Amino acid sequence: MSSLGTRLRHVFARGDRDEVSESLDDLDDSTAALLAMLPTAPIVVDATNEVVRSNPEAYRLGVVRNDAIVEAKILEAIEHVRVTGGKCHLDVTTETPLEFLPARSDSERQSSEHSEVSRPNWIHVTVGRISDAFVVVLVDDVSERIRFSQTRDAFITNVSEQLTKPIQALQQLASRLENGQESQDVIADDARSLRLYCMHLEHTIADLMLLIKAQEQIIPNDTNRVNLLQLSTIVVDSFLPQAAQRGIELRVAGDSELSINADAEQISAALKKLVENAIGYSSRGGHVNVAVEPASDGTHAVVRVIDQGCGIAKGERDRIFERFYRGENQNDETADGVGLGLAIVKHVALTHNGSVTVWSAPRQGSTFSLILPKASA
Repeated sequence: MSSLGTRLRHVFARGDRDEVSESLDDLDDSTAALLAMLPTAPIVVDATNEVVRSNPEAYRLGVVRNDAIVEAKILEAIEHVRVTGGKCHLDVTTETPLEFLPARSDSERQSSEHSEVSRPNWIHVTVGRISDAFVVVLVDDVSERIRFSQTRDAFITNVSEQLTKPIQALQQLASRLENGQESQDVIADDARSLRLYCMHLEHTIADLMLLIKAQEQIIPNDTNRVNLLQLSTIVVDSFLPQAAQRGIELRVAGDSELSINADAEQISAALKKLVENAIGYSSRGGHVNVAVEPASDGTHAVVRVIDQGCGIAKGERDRIFERFYRGENQNDETADGVGLGLAIVKHVALTHNGSVTVWSAPRQGSTFSLILPKASA
């Protein structure tokens, strides 16, 4: 076995060959070096379960806080291996702490009408005893793998469900054409229904494909730098005719210097969903404003889409970002939606290491804020 393999075996051994001091400074150098090389996030706890060494990633994943492990299942596993020796494996789901999420303004944090989305962290944990004094916890973030698997399965399920109605409509039309006993008007009605179902399916598949694209993290580089106000202006201009038909004034303004590292197609798609919703849920003669500005933390940019529409009930705000969720406040403009628009916005934001928040109240309108890291200088 290689020296690395030998050390791995020793790390997870019962620890009765070498006495390890209570002090982390006395943790043998080769074991400490090995922990530093591991691709997972290593954590070392002492006999009192105090964290004496931790990879910063463990804090971001919500496993460690204030020099203590906060996940009850992991603490139980630590106590188990401390008594029995050996090692154990477990899977846990955590939430990223607020301090690691994009900053919000104080007014947003204090508002009861404000909601923010984040996605869970799925992590695989290995716990092993180094000695009577120390236990090591290895945290492997498997979120991307699980997220891709869930999206793939959801895509298959959702497309299958959406195919049902057009297939039934096609069968009905074929049956009537075959019998030749129905009037031309009835057949024409069936054909129109089939066309609508097909358009609905086409829209659904296009949105699902956007969801799939919005799963891989965006890596900043020189080729994906995007001026946020320019992109927002292009999106707003594309909706001017639609807004004019409903007598809605559509405006965009903001900081022309703000840039982000992004997939321009994904950000454009997310902004289109937000602007389309703002127009659809606004009353005739209303206003929709798109504002591009720096976030209060100085490291993020914010695009706010503000409408004066019907607003969202408090009980629905935490669900509107779910796939295929449709709120109760539908109207003639929004009735044909498939319920994927805000799910796309959410995943685009998270894929770009950002977030999306919503402030809303019934009959007071809504403000959706797309928060994205600013491009580095």
